[in-house]
Amino acid sequence: MKLISIGFGSYVSLERIVAAVDPGSNPIKRTVSQAREDGKLIDATYGRKTETVLVMDSGHVILCPLAPEALAERAAQREAAGHES
Repeated sequence: MKLISIGFGSYVSLERIVAAVDPGSNPIKRTVSQAREDGKLIDATYGRKTETVLVMDSGHVILCPLAPEALAERAAQREAAGHES
């Protein structure tokens, strides 16, 4: 299992991320609201502004304080490190 840091000591499985999206659009706001109602919302922002919404293959939605670009960079670094082993 490849884990990626999403900030403040929180990690998610890189293989289980379906999408990393900006939280500003109405469809994503509805997705977050529905996940909250279904008990599948995980807030990993620790009170900070949500910069990215992670949609997982399990149907869970994770609020992340890091920008999508930062997550993509971390994922690329993690993948590169995995190929060196």
